[in-house]
Amino acid sequence: MIEHLPQDWRAATLLGRIETSAGPTPILVSGGHARDISAIAPTVSQFLEIWDWSQVRAGVDLGPLETLDLRRAWDGSSGRMRLLAPVDLQCIKAAGVTFAVSAVERVIEERARGEASRAEAIRAALRDRVGTDIRSVKPGSPEAKKLKDALIADGLWSQYLEVAIGPDAEVFTKAPTLSSVGWGDWVGVRSDSVWNNPEPEIVLVCDRAGRTLGAALGNDVNLRCIEGRSALLLGKAKDNNASCSIGPFIRLFDDTFALDDVRKAVVRLEVVGEDGYRLEGKSSMTEISRDPLELVGQTIGKHHQYPDGFALFLGTMFAPTDDRGAPGSGFTHKQGDVVRVSSEKLGVLENKVTCCDAAPPWTFGVGDLMCNLASRGLLKGRATGAEVKL
Repeated sequence: MIEHLPQDWRAATLLGRIETSAGPTPILVSGGHARDISAIAPTVSQFLEIWDWSQVRAGVDLGPLETLDLRRAWDGSSGRMRLLAPVDLQCIKAAGVTFAVSAVERVIEERARGEASRAEAIRAALRDRVGTDIRSVKPGSPEAKKLKDALIADGLWSQYLEVAIGPDAEVFTKAPTLSSVGWGDWVGVRSDSVWNNPEPEIVLVCDRAGRTLGAALGNDVNLRCIEGRSALLLGKAKDNNASCSIGPFIRLFDDTFALDDVRKAVVRLEVVGEDGYRLEGKSSMTEISRDPLELVGQTIGKHHQYPDGFALFLGTMFAPTDDRGAPGSGFTHKQGDVVRVSSEKLGVLENKVTCCDAAPPWTFGVGDLMCNLASRGLLKGRATGAEVKL
């Protein structure tokens, strides 16, 4: 597990969840030690609402993080505990097409039919009409409106470009509460989909007021053949059993890690197949078109509230195109692929691919969690500390 932690993990403050014999248990890692904080807050969501630095040494000491007896779902290890997704009651949201330059370039490349010189000619013509380098256009700006008009005139407009450079970001609900999987677990793709991609991203974690308190890694698994048929099939392409992975921990913002580290992060992807196939790629957050806080602001406000907080996938500009099979076949997942999403200050999120209908079924919902916490005597009122009556 240690090799999957942030490079400076001993200096980091990490928030996560483990599955013990008693049930899901939030843990806080500081100074390299893990602490059971369930008596302070029975859920990660509630802990983030009351979090302050006086609690950094709170909870029951479980010992050094490296001694936790953790197991992966697929390797037959005998560890007693499983690392769960580090979010629980939060709503899982995702922002799409957040790297506008990538979206515009894909449209240009499609029109140029793979000819670099032709692509540059299209790019130059757009630049002349817009009056600026299209790579620097800010979504929703007057320059973005000029670019939109030019793309429409050239027959290059699409609904994806609307959310890439228009005033409104694409923000959708990725997965139900408690359905996300964590480090070392199976990640699922539908058995009736033939073009399946990982989407390596950073996930911001916010409380009910929209305060951004930390970040984690995420895999926003996408079924491109389904979404490609129609944008109205986004739910079917995105929300499936085991199709949302977050972890390994939430790294809380402090003097060693801040939102600027998210803005500068490089997110890497590695896929290793049982057939010997290997894919590597990366996405730089410096290329994102909308600032992470703008995406948070478009997620929560007078039109949307999240009483238990929310986690927000920030999007990716990396889409694998390498042929895995015959020329022109592109990339798609195969069962047994090990997928690693990594970033220096957030660690490595590792999962193994299976079909959604073969992944462990999601059966533990909010009602089950409440009953479990009540049986452990952990439920308390949010403000008064009084016991909650079910």
